[in-house]
Amino acid sequence: MSALQEAVDDYVAVRRSLGFKLKDYPWLLGDLVAYVEAAGASTLTSELAVSWALRPGKQAHPSYLSKRLSVARGFARHLQAFDPATEVPPADLLPWQQSRAIPFLYSEDDIAALMAAAGALTPRLRAATYQTLIGLLKVTGARISELIRLDVDDVDFDGGVLVITYSKFNKSRELPLHPSAVRALRDYAKLRDELCGEPKSASFFVSALGTRLVYVTVQQVFSRLVRAAGLRARSASCRPRIHDTRHTFASTTILGWYRSGVNVEAQLPLLSTYLGHTNPAHTFWYLSATPELLSLAAERRQRAAGRQQ
Repeated sequence: MSALQEAVDDYVAVRRSLGFKLKDYPWLLGDLVAYVEAAGASTLTSELAVSWALRPGKQAHPSYLSKRLSVARGFARHLQAFDPATEVPPADLLPWQQSRAIPFLYSEDDIAALMAAAGALTPRLRAATYQTLIGLLKVTGARISELIRLDVDDVDFDGGVLVITYSKFNKSRELPLHPSAVRALRDYAKLRDELCGEPKSASFFVSALGTRLVYVTVQQVFSRLVRAAGLRARSASCRPRIHDTRHTFASTTILGWYRSGVNVEAQLPLLSTYLGHTNPAHTFWYLSATPELLSLAAERRQRAAGRQQ
């Protein structure tokens, strides 16, 4: 193994120990190292990094080319600590301004329509799995990946909590459940055990074959349910996505606080912890992403300013 490849392994290991997933980094950096070594070089330079980032050609989306260079830049900063001759490409090369999608906030009728569409799936276990999954997404604001990873032992019926382990940034937390949600999960577990007596995994939510759900498959099924439920995009950047159940939960919670006169800024750290955010600032984004919330926040600020005069 070359020194550069060893550096890749060290870099990925260090970043992952800090909680970063880096799913694509090993093969991207492995390809970068192979490119550098094929060029007869032993040191990473800006020219080599940019040349490698542009290899996919003009047919590749600019965001992908920018991502490749970003991966190379992070690795170069790591290398420079051990090899001062390493060059870190400037940040303004291959720029790409990523715009966040506008959250598709689901109404109660939207969720009911999605669950009705899920109920029409076959076989019966598949229908029950997706109905329960959609309901749980709505009432917990959890990430879909977190619910897919739930094992049977992670659902505490007696305590009324979900135990989310090793989520994003390796954070774990417990999500309290309403008694109605606990009953729904008990009903699903009972049906799952009746229809799948010998599951092939310890997963709480299972496929029709008794295996753990796969993220890509869940996304595909959800897209079908969106169409079956008659949900339509509100704009080019506001389309119904599975992740928007999380936005809906957060926005609905904050909206309820404003309407009831709660000190929202004092409560946001609690919501941030519940959602598994690393920083309350990430939760503040829901304010600017939802026009009604932004309006309520502005009104409250104006009232506070009026009292101070």
